[in-house]
Amino acid sequence: MLKMKIATIIAIILFGAAGIADAQPKMSIPNSIFDFGFVPQNSKISHIFWLHSTGTDTLKILKVTPG
Repeated sequence: MLKMKIATIIAIILFGAAGIADAQPKMSIPNSIFDFGFVPQNSKISHIFWLHSTGTDTLKILKVTPG
């Protein structure tokens, strides 16, 4: 009887921890690469990238660095 209670408690803890691990922020960028082609010198160019939050938790973007 005691072994059954301990096994039940362990199962509850493991399933609870698995649920917490799933709740993570995740981001996807559908088109993460864009080719501008030929760009004349001293011209200004831009492109918009769409970011999608696909995780189950709040996604916080703290810093963006172009590469």
